[in-house]
Amino acid sequence: MFAKVLWVFVTVIVLFGVYTYAQLMSLVCLNCLCEITTGCNTTIGCDDTSCGPFSITKSFWVDAGKPPPNGKSSNDDDANVAYRECAKNIYCAGYTVQAYMAKHSRDCNGDGVIDCDDYVRLHRLGAYGCTGLLSNVYENRYMLCLQTFQHK
Repeated sequence: MFAKVLWVFVTVIVLFGVYTYAQLMSLVCLNCLCEITTGCNTTIGCDDTSCGPFSITKSFWVDAGKPPPNGKSSNDDDANVAYRECAKNIYCAGYTVQAYMAKHSRDCNGDGVIDCDDYVRLHRLGAYGCTGLLSNVYENRYMLCLQTFQHK
């Protein structure tokens, strides 16, 4: 399970070498978001509400600024096509998550620090619901992922 995350971890490092977006989240945090969301399944497609390894919704993508898929302009294609292409692509999806977190960064859990705990809540509960509670299953998967990467 975590071997796949290690591969994605390396991939995301390359991603941040390619994109010049300010690094807001740690790579461990970004990879754990991917792992706890879909097992970081990079071949996952779309369902009725979300797409890709980060389970990005169209409104999340729009709120993040409509990052363009594969270097294209998101205005060149139909918005639904651009959204789906971006959300299914690990590079574009990772960039989308970073952009969303940069836009909505806040202390969701009230501990006085903005960190991965807050980003997990922003990703799962949204910018306006992030002060809510995560399910125990989701919280446990997140903690296990963090512990796995912090001890390597």
